[in-house]
Amino acid sequence: MPNGIILLDKPTGLTSNGALQRVRRAYGASSAGHVGTLDPMATGMLPLCLDEATKVIAEIESGAKCYEFTVQLGARTGTGDAEGQVVEQQPIPPLQPALIETALAGFRGTIQQVPPMYSALKRAGRPLYELARKGIEVERAARTIEIRRLELLAVRPDALDLVCECAKGTYIRVLGEDISTALGTVGHLTRLRRAWVEPFRDMPMFSLDAVLAAAANASGLLKPEVALRGLPEARVTAEQVVALRHGQAVRSEVKQPAPGRRVCLYDPGGVFLGLAEALPDGWLQPRRLIAPKATQA
Repeated sequence: MPNGIILLDKPTGLTSNGALQRVRRAYGASSAGHVGTLDPMATGMLPLCLDEATKVIAEIESGAKCYEFTVQLGARTGTGDAEGQVVEQQPIPPLQPALIETALAGFRGTIQQVPPMYSALKRAGRPLYELARKGIEVERAARTIEIRRLELLAVRPDALDLVCECAKGTYIRVLGEDISTALGTVGHLTRLRRAWVEPFRDMPMFSLDAVLAAAANASGLLKPEVALRGLPEARVTAEQVVALRHGQAVRSEVKQPAPGRRVCLYDPGGVFLGLAEALPDGWLQPRRLIAPKATQA
């Protein structure tokens, strides 16, 4: 089984699922999932998890992400990016440094954001983008998001190049539109690149061609536990491994993490077993264990 994680540099013009399925077939994986969704226009880091590594997707999704993007001012599109039709135009005010900084400052920290219609969020079981394509718009509740960094990289008379570090659930297309509004005009994204996803910010990405070439030898895979750096670790005995695989909680002899937190489990030989949840009084309840054959590979 090709268990592991691939840090794909997604090319433009390809959906996240389209890229995932090409890689899954190349590696012969029975299951696969991607971390976060990048629009077809977007490029950059798209972690792909194959087979047993899909069990750590939730832990990666909760991490921060960094995007570099360009906002074209003066025109708003139906999709918030260059793939949509222009639906509104407005004059662009002089882009003075003080005006730009005041606008950006209003989006740093914890803010409210209304998700776009062109998104995979569902209403009555149907993705919103299906409704949007039919010209139907429904009310969406604002969500709390966190913008940890938002800086100007370059400015032109009609566009801004920006970098944003944010928590899970942030829509950069909406952020670009909202920044345009704060500047007194409208706008849309013409470039979007995800620079990194925690905890892989210092690790290299690989092109789709390189990944497909590596699949011939089932190489290029990161171990699932690489995605869990920073989580507490517990080494268990051989007897406890058996109990864990039967769904039973075991006592930990390591420093007790806060109840509810995930813990990485390792067998006596240091082989990664999967994730457990810390319970009160030093107990660890197995939650997502790697299949025995996969841990031996």
